[in-house]
Amino acid sequence: MAVIEITSLEHEGLEVFSTLTEAQLRMELEPERGLFIAESPKVIRVALDAGWEPTALLCERRHIDGDARDIIERVGDIPIYTGSRELLARLTGYTLTRGVLCAMRRRPMPPVEAVVKDARRVVVIEAVTDTTNIGAIFRSAAALGIDAVLLTRDACDPLNRRAVRVSMGSVFLVPWTWLDAPISSLHDYGLRTAAMALCDDSIGLNDPRLLEEQRLAIIMGTEGDGLRPQTISEADYTVKIPMAHGVDSLNVAAAAAVAFWQLRAK
Repeated sequence: MAVIEITSLEHEGLEVFSTLTEAQLRMELEPERGLFIAESPKVIRVALDAGWEPTALLCERRHIDGDARDIIERVGDIPIYTGSRELLARLTGYTLTRGVLCAMRRRPMPPVEAVVKDARRVVVIEAVTDTTNIGAIFRSAAALGIDAVLLTRDACDPLNRRAVRVSMGSVFLVPWTWLDAPISSLHDYGLRTAAMALCDDSIGLNDPRLLEEQRLAIIMGTEGDGLRPQTISEADYTVKIPMAHGVDSLNVAAAAAVAFWQLRAK
């Protein structure tokens, strides 16, 4: 292993952990060269187990023979940068969670058809831009039996550092891709659609018709504006979670968890 002790924020090779923005990491014009950052030993282990390729590691000095030891043994011949906790916090602009970051190579995105081919339950995330919500939705999706995730292009990147961390690595466990066609195109793949929205004609989440659907896509939208009117009008069902005590709705991540559990494939 090539452990490199850093004493300066300008050390060559550290740009991926410090100065590159999320957009620059994505390399949208050359996605095959794109990177993302996995944070914390547990999340990094999940990514490695799922076959994602590491390109560089950054960890506090004390973790070389501690929390990162098994990771270092697995990542092969890549640069392993280390330094004090204070220096690394100044470098990245935040205190590292469990003191370890790993830069990993992105993969080409699969087509929608491949992701939903055998899926019985799919979640479609429309225009949700909060990284914490994206990560939480992925974590619930993995835990509660969602087979695939589709995101509209105006949603947050699931490989955003914070989204990956909040998901506890679940973004590496559930197949996902971007949906560039209208959501109604999911009918072409044999999926019925359920738009989660508060409308006058919304049916309850416990409606037996929903549970009878063999293949269902659950569409979640942003908290502020909700789903687009066209998305709601084209859905097979408009669904709401019954509320009590005058509460009108749940946070989108909480609502997703409730919907996933109730609508899980039998």
